[in-house]
Amino acid sequence: MISWTLALVPLLFGTGFGLISHDGITGRLPAMGWSSWNEYECNINETVFVNVGKLLVSLGLKDLGYNYVNIDDCWSNKVSQRDNTTGKIQPDFGKFPQGIKHTADEIHKLGLKIGIYSDAGSLTCGGFAGSLGHEVLDAKTWADWGIDYLKYDNCNVPDEWDDDYRWWPENWLGGPPDEDQTAGGDGEAKPVPAPPGYDWTSSKSFTRYKVMSDALVAVNRTIQYSQCAWGHARIDEWGNLTGQSWRMWGDIYPIWSGKAQWSWGVMPILNHASFFHNNTDFWGHGDFDMLEVGNGNLTIEESRSHFAMWAALKSPLIIGTALEGIKPEILEILSNKDLIAFNQDPVFGKSAKPYKWGVNADFTWNQTHPAEYWSGQSSKGTHVFVLNTLDIAQKKTIVFEEVPELDSDAEYVVYDLWTGQKQGRFETKYEALVERHDTVAIRLVKVNYCDHE
Repeated sequence: MISWTLALVPLLFGTGFGLISHDGITGRLPAMGWSSWNEYECNINETVFVNVGKLLVSLGLKDLGYNYVNIDDCWSNKVSQRDNTTGKIQPDFGKFPQGIKHTADEIHKLGLKIGIYSDAGSLTCGGFAGSLGHEVLDAKTWADWGIDYLKYDNCNVPDEWDDDYRWWPENWLGGPPDEDQTAGGDGEAKPVPAPPGYDWTSSKSFTRYKVMSDALVAVNRTIQYSQCAWGHARIDEWGNLTGQSWRMWGDIYPIWSGKAQWSWGVMPILNHASFFHNNTDFWGHGDFDMLEVGNGNLTIEESRSHFAMWAALKSPLIIGTALEGIKPEILEILSNKDLIAFNQDPVFGKSAKPYKWGVNADFTWNQTHPAEYWSGQSSKGTHVFVLNTLDIAQKKTIVFEEVPELDSDAEYVVYDLWTGQKQGRFETKYEALVERHDTVAIRLVKVNYCDHE
């Protein structure tokens, strides 16, 4: 059996530091696929997942890289939970009559991979059996079923597993991190803040996620590990030691800004990303949650911005909308080859980064108007993403000398990433009218006069 390795590994297309998978391929780039929760929640069964797999193929999404069909919460038997003799977690046979292995086999026949869901607590968020204390057995069970991906949530953690210190980004109101990092939810006491330089790998959260990581490493199967710890316990600093991706924030909801129950809109999450994006690279990716493109009341412009920025952040691209009867304009967004190419670039693993805030002064914590100007390098040039967070159309100017990857005295060919069309040659700046809540996304290629480009 080839073991997983934590190392600084020289690769054909660059280097990355993180947990390397059995096959030396899985997890190097952000995962792409589809998950059931945003659209179906607990209303799932085998037919749903097999049909989704067929649609990923027929709609051309599989060919674009969307290759995971992920079962989220509510798949197991809520009453019996585990077999009394073996201790194995039991599927809900009303939803999966022939068991999860049969569903996995059907998905694999389509040339796709299958994911499953569990929790680093006593119960999942939906109240089904969790995996805390059962990590080795559950990992082996999933491997036997043919599972390729695990989303591991963070609900119902027993009191004895509470961390000594708190780092809960979704509770920050005034900015990261000091004055708000100890602020709990309604009615919660404020624990003692972590001392300066605290090593979060000594936290109990790290231990909970590391135990499952070790269990997955031990099985003779590559299972991509998606750690859904909501950004708690500074998982952005250690998530690549234990898995291939780590959630950076609380749950997403299909609204532009604000909060709905325990979930947040696109802007609050992007505001957090404006400050916490540096640890994404090959083999380890900050996860800003599943895509809400096609859901709720998001406009087309808002859906474009949502997808463009998640691609720019090199977040996993996990579709969360119904594929049956999908609107052509939504499919077009999800199928954007140029944005996917940046997300999946084999040479440059780093996320795009903000270089200017726009509405507010740089480094302003604002959950309505996050950083608007972002840039990143790819094997095909420099990519710039400019968001319009205002409620009216705006002319946005990309000043070349402000973009870290560009030479201020050079000429660039500009390509529109939405249309794929060449916009022409430009010196010093590029201007575009950006509709409310939309994003202009361009690729710039330096003119090589020797090649007459």
